[in-house]
Amino acid sequence: MEEYSDRPPADVAWYPMVPIRDVVIFPFTKVAFKIGRAGSVRALEQALAGDRMIFLATQHDATVDEPTPEQIYGIGTLGKILQSQKQENGQIKVVVEGRERATTVRVENAEGAFMALVRRAPVVNEEGTRLDALIQKIGQLVEQHLRLAPDTQTDALQTALRNQEPSHLADALASQLRISVEDKQGLLEIFSTQARLQRLVELLETEIEKRQLDRTIQTRVKRQMEKAQKEYYLNEQIKAIHKELGRKDEKAELEELKKKIEEAGMTDEAKEKAMQELHRLEAMPPMSAEGTVSRTYIDWLISVPWKQKSKEIKDLAKAEEVLNEDHFGLAKIKERILEYLAVRQLVKNPKGSILCFVGPPGVGKTSLGKSIARATGRKFVRLSLGGVRDEAEIRGHRRTYIGALPGQIIQMMKKAGAVNPVLLLDEVDKLGADFRGDPSAALLEVLDPEQNHTFQDHYLDVEYDLSKVFFIATANVLHTIPPALQDRLEILRLSGYTEREKLEIAKRHLVPKQAEGNGLKPDQFDFTDEGILEVIRHYTREAGVRNLEREIGSCCRKLARKFVSEPPAENAKDSIDAARVREMLGPIKFRQQGIAAQSEIGLATGLAWTEIGGEVLQIEATLVKGRGGVTLTGKLGDVMQESAQAALTCIRARAERLAMSLDFIRKRDLHIHIPEGAIPKDGPSAGITMATAMASALAHVPVRKNVAMTGEITLRGKVLPIGGVKEKLLAAHRFGIDTIILPKDNEKDLVEVPEEVRDSLNINLVESIDEVLSYALEDSVPTAAATDEAPPLWNTEQPSQGIQTR
Repeated sequence: MEEYSDRPPADVAWYPMVPIRDVVIFPFTKVAFKIGRAGSVRALEQALAGDRMIFLATQHDATVDEPTPEQIYGIGTLGKILQSQKQENGQIKVVVEGRERATTVRVENAEGAFMALVRRAPVVNEEGTRLDALIQKIGQLVEQHLRLAPDTQTDALQTALRNQEPSHLADALASQLRISVEDKQGLLEIFSTQARLQRLVELLETEIEKRQLDRTIQTRVKRQMEKAQKEYYLNEQIKAIHKELGRKDEKAELEELKKKIEEAGMTDEAKEKAMQELHRLEAMPPMSAEGTVSRTYIDWLISVPWKQKSKEIKDLAKAEEVLNEDHFGLAKIKERILEYLAVRQLVKNPKGSILCFVGPPGVGKTSLGKSIARATGRKFVRLSLGGVRDEAEIRGHRRTYIGALPGQIIQMMKKAGAVNPVLLLDEVDKLGADFRGDPSAALLEVLDPEQNHTFQDHYLDVEYDLSKVFFIATANVLHTIPPALQDRLEILRLSGYTEREKLEIAKRHLVPKQAEGNGLKPDQFDFTDEGILEVIRHYTREAGVRNLEREIGSCCRKLARKFVSEPPAENAKDSIDAARVREMLGPIKFRQQGIAAQSEIGLATGLAWTEIGGEVLQIEATLVKGRGGVTLTGKLGDVMQESAQAALTCIRARAERLAMSLDFIRKRDLHIHIPEGAIPKDGPSAGITMATAMASALAHVPVRKNVAMTGEITLRGKVLPIGGVKEKLLAAHRFGIDTIILPKDNEKDLVEVPEEVRDSLNINLVESIDEVLSYALEDSVPTAAATDEAPPLWNTEQPSQGIQTR
């Protein structure tokens, strides 16, 4: 240890004493501090007046301004004042170097300053392996401590480790470590160097453990803060981006949503739901998934029309003009629309109408819906129901499902943007049902005027008024529509067009439309009536005009190609007549097979109804030797086969009246065949046609080639009414047949047949098979006698004359 020349020779001596706060002075260290208390200043002055030695001891409580000797630790450090400087505020800044430990024997107050009688601590030089190990351990702990918490004292601690003397090293480290005053005082009171080093190891290990725990906590907190800061930073960026794009921030958007809810004109129930959802949205984090669901729900409630209406056209003349401009014919449909508009003028708030157009493809059901919307001044929306099998497509999904949306009805209302649109439910007969429910059942409420003012979509979950909507349904057939749904519809049948109507439709609509679509101008070509009729008669066979438009388009494309290859001369006009049509479209696709070239035995012409309109069927009957059996071919259904059996029984029962030999019938097999055998055929309306073919074959009398018939037959020979009269007569007119045999009970249905068709046909109304045979068979009959080898004579006595309608 370094020897000081000014040290008092005795181990016990009096020294000025300064109590210090929050600092422990160790030997072999230099410390700078300020002295401001009066007693401490006087003690300092006494020390400066003498040998500059002063006794420094730490007080127990740093908050006590005037501590008593009992409030000061009994062990302190003798130090020498190296520098002192008086400051303007009266305090003295001193630099003291600690010399050695000392213990107070007695403390007295002399002239306002403490004087302490202290005993110097003995200095013991210790050596040994344990001491070296402790020093090495301390070095490792200090390095670990500095790695965990590097700070401004890093250099001081590393300097302290360079001390060669273990006692100096221990005191220097104790002075520099950031430990409590109590722990430092404890180190000061340990006189043994080895024990002091051991205590330092314990304190360092404790500090390291604390540092590691602090570091773990700080890392965790830092991560959380980084995440929060990142979210804050990104949200601020989003706000900045929205501001640059002219969008409003979240709070402004919520205020705007609230304003839209107030202005949407919702019902009280819907408004309450919207406000509840808005309050929930305000309490949610901006980017949460649940917030997106709530926001979408509110947007749907706002976007669906609640009070917005289209201004309706109430001028009947204007509406009729629009309907006539868009469609030719369809008088009954146009009359119904005008009736609806007339009622709208007389009744303030009438219930919405629900019409159903039923007819074959291509007759204009869908386009008629558009014309109704244009004629009434309403918005038009179309919902295709073909192939829909999920009930949720109509009523929507509940909001508990991911990606839930309202049903198509509400979506169409949003698209229309008004509470009174024309909503076309297209192909309502194509709805299906499976494990997901029955969509047609979901339509029952939609299409019921007594219920649809409280329609409830599963997604919106509030009542919505559909009573002002003009619903129009379209279908090709009725038998696939459930009876409960049919009961809610006002059925309007659209039969096929006559040849004249097709001609007018082509001239007014189809040719101009296809010319514009293919880049042709009206002054470049002329599609003659003969050309259009050629397309109608030999290249199409349909009730509507869809294929007719397609074939006209084909002619226009060929003409366009010609004009591009060979530009026409100025003012030149190309004419498309019948010959030009055959040249453009190639061989004819359909030949007139409804009328036989001549009257034949066992060949009768019948009329049938199909989903695409009326058709003409030829029924053949022939006799071969056998045992009186009957063979039916042509892919006939059960009902048609039963009808054939009934017809044969009816003819056999009239054998004597018709001058037929029963013995001859028993020795012949009768074969009934309907051509186009790959096409299924069914229904009872071919009964009289099969009976006529059988009678012709058995009596060997030809059937008139220009006669077509339809009607159900009974075993007693009565002719019962059938359906589809208009379609069947249109088909007969289309095939060029001029004489028709109809059941008398169908006379009422002739009103629906266009007048031009009725005028061109000789319509015979009958009640029995006798009347049918009188009109259907040729007047000339064979004269041979009835034998086994030759057919019997036909009864030349004519039955009573049937009613004729021309």
